[in-house]
This record gives sequence, structure tokens and C-alpha cells, in this order.
Amino acid sequence: MSEVIYLTKQGYQEKEQELDYLIKVRRPQTVEAVKVAREFGDLSENAEYDAAKDEQGRVEDRIRELENLLSNVKILEDDATPTDAVAVGTKVTVFDEDMEEEEEFSIVSTVEADFFAGKISNESQLGAALLGHKVGDTVEVKAPMGVSRFRIVKIGR
Repeated sequence: MSEVIYLTKQGYQEKEQELDYLIKVRRPQTVEAVKVAREFGDLSENAEYDAAKDEQGRVEDRIRELENLLSNVKILEDDATPTDAVAVGTKVTVFDEDMEEEEEFSIVSTVEADFFAGKISNESQLGAALLGHKVGDTVEVKAPMGVSRFRIVKIGR
């Protein structure tokens, strides 16, 4: 049995859209690119054909990966996510005591994580440290540069 993967509604929709795009747009494009490259002649010395086949393989691999992912997803419903403690699916505002500034993160699964979009994995050092803690708690996170301290200011959806 495969492991259940938790995604927010938004994360699920993004993965579905990516899969739809790959199937309806990228797959036909790569099939056409292989067909065109095949017409260039001897396949043993045809770099265009090799490149087109490689890209086709990457697209097909990603399609299989997304299909497997989506078949094992449990969607985190916004209204079912408790906000009394940090959990996957919550937004948490923390005060970084080293930087003396507030930061807001959404706690998501690894497959949905995107640090630059403010989405951190529940398995990351910070995400794992925050899990289960409440407003007012301070957590310590070991990092290469030492220990950082974060005080939880707010938890929401």
C-alpha cells in the first residue's frame, strides 16, 4: 500500500493542472518533436531525435509521477484544520528572534513545499520543529550557523 500524501486544496489543484497540461499539451508536442526529428535521417547519429526522445521520456515520467501522487492524496480541508496548534495545512506567523522580524509560513507536505512562496515542508527542520506548538511557544531550530529561535505569534488557515 502506498503512503498517503497530504495536500492542501490549492496544492491538489496545482498538481491536477500540471498533469492536465502535460497530457493535453506537452505529450502531443513531444510526440510531434520525435516524429519530426525521425525525418532527419539516420537515427544512430541524429542528435535532434535523441533530444526529442529524452524530453518525451521526462514528460512521461512526470505524468506517471503525478498520476501516482494524485492517486494517494488526502486533501486537507480548510475548515477541518485545527488552528490551536501548528499542523500541516496551517499558516503560522513566527517572530524570528535572531533577525528580529516576523515571517509567515504555510505548513505543507514535502511535495507542495516552495520556500520562496512561503510554503515550508512539515519535514523541514523549521516545519518539524513548529508542529504541535501553540501561540506563544518558542521553538529552537538547529541550523548550520547555530541555533535559531522562533516564537509563534499566530496560527491560522
